[in-house]
Amino acid sequence: MQELVAIDLPGGKEFVAAVQRCWDRGDAVLPLPQRGPISWQRSIIDALEPTRIIGPDGEESAHAGGRLVEPGDAAVIATSGTTGSPKGAVHTHTSIQSAAFTTATAAGVGPDVHWLACLPLDHVGGFSVITRALHTAAALDVHSRFAASDVADAARNGATHVSLVPSVLNRVSAADWRVILLGGSAIPFERPANSVATYGMTETFGGVVYDGLALNGVAMRISEASRSADGSGPIELSTRSLLRCYRDGTDPVSKDGWYRTGDIGWIEPGTGKLHVDGRSDDLIITGGEKVWPGPVEELLLTVPSIREVAVIGRPDPEWGQRVTAVVVPNETTPTLAELRHIVLEHLPPACAPRAVELVDSLPRTSLGKIRRSQLTNATETPNSNG
Repeated sequence: MQELVAIDLPGGKEFVAAVQRCWDRGDAVLPLPQRGPISWQRSIIDALEPTRIIGPDGEESAHAGGRLVEPGDAAVIATSGTTGSPKGAVHTHTSIQSAAFTTATAAGVGPDVHWLACLPLDHVGGFSVITRALHTAAALDVHSRFAASDVADAARNGATHVSLVPSVLNRVSAADWRVILLGGSAIPFERPANSVATYGMTETFGGVVYDGLALNGVAMRISEASRSADGSGPIELSTRSLLRCYRDGTDPVSKDGWYRTGDIGWIEPGTGKLHVDGRSDDLIITGGEKVWPGPVEELLLTVPSIREVAVIGRPDPEWGQRVTAVVVPNETTPTLAELRHIVLEHLPPACAPRAVELVDSLPRTSLGKIRRSQLTNATETPNSNG
């Protein structure tokens, strides 16, 4: 009988010890979020049904209504839940070990490698740092949260490798690190030379494509059935680190071992590098033209009056979708005219926003991803202009 044990601990040695203890007795683990409302944590427990819970005091107790896992299962990792109820990716010891050795080989191995885990441990970006270190016998520090001063202290005390999200990159000294793995959200065009742009997801147990190239044992392709004339289409991945199934028993992997990511991209002829345009449901089609939010957002973030921005499509009777910039302003308020001007200098006309909406903040996941569904499903704000 193999239990699923939810771990409600913030991090540190206690968290690692709890994981190791569960694995030693043959159980699987479910890391629980430590930030956000308690209702979100409760929704994960309700959806993923652990049989036992290790509470904040370190005590373990039975949880009524839970379900067992299959022999060989090691972890259930909740998806980020950007669009509704969380799903849980069920990973086996085999898939986790495969990810650990594949990524460690790419990031560098050696007796002096020392990993720092400072991302949320309920996400694969944080949890995979722990499993990578455990499987490769590397030194490991585990923080309960990201704090720039603590990250700097870890580097001074010997940590050499770290996983970060782009939103915190400008808060650390990149020169302090031998390798910085970047993932979780869009990678900036300009980044430190010692950083690696990773591409992967919960279902692949983290990044399996580094700087556009598939790691050893990983295959990637653009779906032939849905490929556009320009060569872009749905991205599919095949790797030994793929999930066994979701917690509800559904299996998103095809019979021949391919997982469709939900992203659209293309593979560069000659170099074989993968270029990710964005999530398929992020694509805006306006007047018959395709607009990806990423390049537009990169340009708009250079405008001094903009602190944060998300580009989305609003329904429009004439254009189908209206390119809309949802902006968190700085001290001054940006105008639609100046935003259109900078975009038109660099991108096709269809990319230029036709409306601006001013908000106090953008909804984000704990890894910094914009929750676009909450923006596209919301009504337009009264201070929209177009």
